[in-house]
Amino acid sequence: MKRFLIPLAVLGLLVAVLAAGLRHDPRRLPSALIGKPAPAFDLPRLDASGQKMSSEALRGQVWILNVWASWCEACRDEHPVLMNVAASGAVPVYGLNYKDERAPALQWLDTAGNPYVATLVDRDGSTGIDYGVYGVPETFVIDRAGVVRYRQAGPITRASLERVILPLVGKLQKENARD
Repeated sequence: MKRFLIPLAVLGLLVAVLAAGLRHDPRRLPSALIGKPAPAFDLPRLDASGQKMSSEALRGQVWILNVWASWCEACRDEHPVLMNVAASGAVPVYGLNYKDERAPALQWLDTAGNPYVATLVDRDGSTGIDYGVYGVPETFVIDRAGVVRYRQAGPITRASLERVILPLVGKLQKENARD
């Protein structure tokens, strides 16, 4: 009888660990970048062939980086929210086109509308890796000093925009005005 207790205890422990893991929402995992400088980049632009853009060019403003791809269904779900942000002019939104092909990405923006001030190409995903992206969409709020202040894994919803992102952007912009 005792010889069955050890395997049974190990099985019980394994089940407990797996059950605990299933209760965690990966979208709620905090980014290691919060409060740290955003990774530097110098990437080609999707929307302006032959041109590049660097993270240094964005210094001095609060901005949003939205990581997306034309093949991403969740990106399609959040797209109307991004279009509203762009139309409001509340904060500039830059796109990071992640592991995508140029033609479908351009076609999707042409069809669905383009909420981005500029879209950067991350064809091999290396910039996404630098940002800790493990799936699309992901969105980052970056302050004028180039520090990551917020990360959202998964699509932005109207609720997350109104409750978290825009209040944070407003706070960061007011801090900018005082400096």
